[in-house]
This record gives sequence, C-alpha cells and structure tokens, in this order.
Amino acid sequence: METIVLGIGETLVRDDRRWSSWADWLGVPPHTLSALVGAAVAQGHDAADALRTLRPGMDVEAAYRARSAAGRGEHLDESDLYQDVRPALGELRAAGVRVVVAGNGSARAGELLRALDLPADLVVTSAEWGVRKPDPEFFARVAEAAEAPPAATLYVGDHPADDLFPAAAAGLRTAHLRRGPYGHWWADHPDVVETAEFRIDALTELVALVRPPGAEAEAAGAGAVGSDAEGTGGEGPGEEEAGGEETDAAGAAREGARRGALRSVR
Repeated sequence: METIVLGIGETLVRDDRRWSSWADWLGVPPHTLSALVGAAVAQGHDAADALRTLRPGMDVEAAYRARSAAGRGEHLDESDLYQDVRPALGELRAAGVRVVVAGNGSARAGELLRALDLPADLVVTSAEWGVRKPDPEFFARVAEAAEAPPAATLYVGDHPADDLFPAAAAGLRTAHLRRGPYGHWWADHPDVVETAEFRIDALTELVALVRPPGAEAEAAGAGAVGSDAEGTGGEGPGEEEAGGEETDAAGAAREGARRGALRSVR
C-alpha cells in the first residue's frame, strides 16, 4: 500500500458538533435531530434529509450560509477528532505511506482541518475540488492526489454509498470503517461485505496493512485485521424490540428493508 486516503465526517471527525449546532439553529432538542438522522440512515437516505423533515423544502446550503453570516458557522478543534486519528496517521506516515484526507465538506472545513496540523500529506474538501462524493469525478481527483497506482491506493470511509461503492468502481482498494451511524448500521450488509476488501473498527488497524509481511503476520494474532470474521459492530438501534426479541418474521422483514434501502442509493 503506497497511499491511504481517508474521508472526513465520521472517519476522522465526530459529527456531534455538526448536528448539535444545526439543532440549536432550528430550535429543536439535539436528541430530536439525532433521532431523525438515525431514521434517514436506516432508510438509506441522505442524513441531511433529517433537516428537511424538520423544515420541509429547506435549502440546506442557503441555511448554512445564513448560519455563517450570523456568526454561527462551522467550528472544529482537537476535541472533534476521534482519538485514533493522530496515532494512526502518524504511524502510517512513519511507515512511508502517503496520507491524504479527502472528503465532502466546505472550504471552511478544509481550512479548519489544515489548522489542526494533522499528520497528512494533503487535506482537501469537496468544495475546494468543486465536486462531491459519490460523483466519479471526485474519485478521479482522489486517484490523482494519491500519486500512486489505484491498486496501491486504499480509500477508507464509513459510508457505503458515498465512500465504498464509488471508490471500488474507480478501481481503488477499499476499507469500510464501522464508525458513525452509516458505518455501524450497514456494516454487515451483503453488498458491503462483498465490496470492501477490508473491514475495520479503528484507524489504527490500517497500520498492519502496510507493514512488511512478517510484521503483519505477528499483528494478525492480535486480531488487528479481518475483524469482520467476528461479525461485531454491525448491529444498529432497533435490532431488538423494547421488552423482548423480535420474531423471525419481523427480523427478516427488517433485513429485507435494509438491503433494499442500501441498493437504492448504491
């Protein structure tokens, strides 16, 4: 592996602050918006649809600009990073791997991320490139930024439809991260299992992928890679009904709905 490219939201950055600030702007309790985000994720929809549920017909981009003009725009600091980000990226660079951060986000998000001085060779957002995931052009730009052949470039992300499927279609190697609502809810979906070359629970597991074969074999004993064999991390809210296990029929119906939803956005 010569280059590892990572998404931003729920891969490097926690989305807590993002949704909390939107809830505050719209005047609703944070848990209300969080629940609606979860419902959108479970149906395979864009998480931003949660905002449109609260404000039908809402122009999210216009609302974002209004928030910024009111001095309530984006903020990002060290506390927004997942704890494994700096250790993982630092070890990857120490191993001689080119590290690129490229995901959906505003130009402001790009500035804030670069101000954190992450151990990365390049940090760029979709707004700065002028194209968003899952557009194939975004992944064409990823391939250029990687400065390595597609077969030696690994794209890491949590979102099947925005990260995993389009990256694989572009010929890149892929790792699905069980993190955030999308990462957990869709982790064990057959399409995800089939497409992802690697399935990981933490960014620190990436280090084993770039070690020499001997070192990787030693790490394997600790379960650093291939954690998907254990089948953990794939359950989301609603796998059991309150007060008891759901029936086999209800479980089958739920799984069928999940599969159909994911295919609809693939």
